Amino acid sequence: MPDKLAFNLLPPSPDSEYRWLNIDRGMNRVGKVRGLIDENMLTIHSIVIFPEFEGKGYAKKTIAMLKSHFKRIVADRVRPNARGFWEKMDFVNNGDGSFVYKKG
Repeated sequence: MPDKLAFNLLPPSPDSEYRWLNIDRGMNRVGKVRGLIDENMLTIHSIVIFPEFEGKGYAKKTIAMLKSHFKRIVADRVRPNARGFWEKMDFVNNGDGSFVYKKG
């Protein structure tokens, strides 16, 4: 399991509907998530782990944390080479380019 991560949801910006979540490990920012929050639903428009931190499980830990906070998560417009990741995280192909996770 990766080192302990800290997640910092930035305050809403007056000129954007998107919310940003910083993913930090110690003093290093290891990635970011951009999404839209609507009550118990999160739509992820991008999740990026910076190249020097890839392959350490940080994206998996981030998604696990998000799953504990939202009843439904939509990964919007998933790239073909990322489909396997979302499937491993228990998301289901919605047939429209998105993958969906719903709590039981």
